[in-house]
Amino acid sequence: MMDPDTGFFASESPAVREEMESLDLSDATAPSSLPFFVEPPSYADVVLKSTFEPQNAVTTPGSGSYPPRAAASDYLRIVVSDPETMQETSNSPVLGGTTYVTYPITTWVRAVGHGGPSVFCVQRRFRDVVTLAARLAEAYRGYFIPQRPDKSVVDGQVMQKHEFAEQRRWELEKYLRRLAEHPVIGRSDELRVFLQAQGKLPLPAATDVASRMLDGAVRLPKQLFGDAAAGRVAPEDVVQPAKEGRDLLRIFKELKQAVANDWGGVKPLVVEEDREFLERKEKMQVLEQQLCTASQQAEALVKAQQDIGETMGEMGLAFIKLTKFETEEAIFSSQKTLSADAKCVATAAVKASRLYRELNAQTVKHLDTLHEYLGVMLAVQSAFSDRTSALLTAQTLMTDLSTLHAKVEKLEVASSKIFGGDRSGLRKVEELNETIRVTEDAKSCALGEYERIKENNRNELERLDREKHDDFLSMLKGFLINQVEYSEKVAIAWAAVVEETCGYARESN
Repeated sequence: MMDPDTGFFASESPAVREEMESLDLSDATAPSSLPFFVEPPSYADVVLKSTFEPQNAVTTPGSGSYPPRAAASDYLRIVVSDPETMQETSNSPVLGGTTYVTYPITTWVRAVGHGGPSVFCVQRRFRDVVTLAARLAEAYRGYFIPQRPDKSVVDGQVMQKHEFAEQRRWELEKYLRRLAEHPVIGRSDELRVFLQAQGKLPLPAATDVASRMLDGAVRLPKQLFGDAAAGRVAPEDVVQPAKEGRDLLRIFKELKQAVANDWGGVKPLVVEEDREFLERKEKMQVLEQQLCTASQQAEALVKAQQDIGETMGEMGLAFIKLTKFETEEAIFSSQKTLSADAKCVATAAVKASRLYRELNAQTVKHLDTLHEYLGVMLAVQSAFSDRTSALLTAQTLMTDLSTLHAKVEKLEVASSKIFGGDRSGLRKVEELNETIRVTEDAKSCALGEYERIKENNRNELERLDREKHDDFLSMLKGFLINQVEYSEKVAIAWAAVVEETCGYARESN
């Protein structure tokens, strides 16, 4: 296997390596006359470096580079350093205790006036990242919020410890930079607190699913057996999805409403009538399928370029061995000539091998945009789910209101038939009227939340169109330029061999 740093094969003898080192590779990476050429980095840099710094990035003193769309962001640069192992503080007399991992995060924040950027350094655990993602999902429904990295235990068991740590560090850094680039999330208090507040994260941690379901189970009997107040949906609760689990009765009602929408044959009082949105939603699904196919083909191209680079290196190695043999065993001048010519071929093959490796690194860097947009599609699906959930909540509350009004009408009719009125019936009517009032308020809040999410979806789709156009144009431009550039370099390397061996053509004629 070829060493990605040296271009040599690890199993070869020192003598062969010495012969390879003697080859003239000085012009293999000479700058080209073609415009827009980007000097290729090492393969490791490309694979592990965040894509936050594209080729057309803007550079400011002391802040590194950042993409043009981040120029309006308050965050100039975000760096996540190597993780550190900390000791859990507790009052237990047992020595040792438990340990946990934190990630040092350094953030450069744009100055308000003309001064230099402010720098903030904080320590955050991965569970703090989970809390940040949960708070953003609650506060910014309908936005295309970048997906946080998963806490994959399997990857941690399969990968080497340092590889897993570097992968997690890189994913966290990329996630935070994407949040900072977002025109709304980048200015949120939640992100500011996460990146700048010293000490423990002051954001309230998300309650685990088991605890929420337990709270809902405790509340359910009161809702089902006569506690009118417990059965009401508060207006402040409807701005969050029912699936959070604290209100099991609401979950059951919305599930029933969803089934009625699909199979009941009765049109809900409010439905999704935005034809433009429905068409865009279908187009997003098609786009995701096309991105998936293109990403798979990009991976195949990278693999093919890697194979041809390694094969070219193996051929160069074969000619190096031939050169060494002919040099040591040379008796006739023809053997010395063959040795010199074989060395020319070996030189060109090794140059070509390195060039293909550098080209592959650039290909990974450019075509990674396809993979990035597959992640964006997950954020789009989540935002559309927010819209569907908000609409279902409004439909359920309208159905509840219809049911409540029917009950009140039935009780009033029954009470009117009793001489002097039915006191218990009248009290029940008063309770139902109060429930109707609260439910009306909740319905108004639910419809308002639905309209707000619709507006957020519309703005985000417009932003996605603009950014996708710029990102794909940059991707194709960089990919094509580097393909032309490296093809030219490989051609130059082999042209030199043709020039060296053109005497064979003259002798054959």
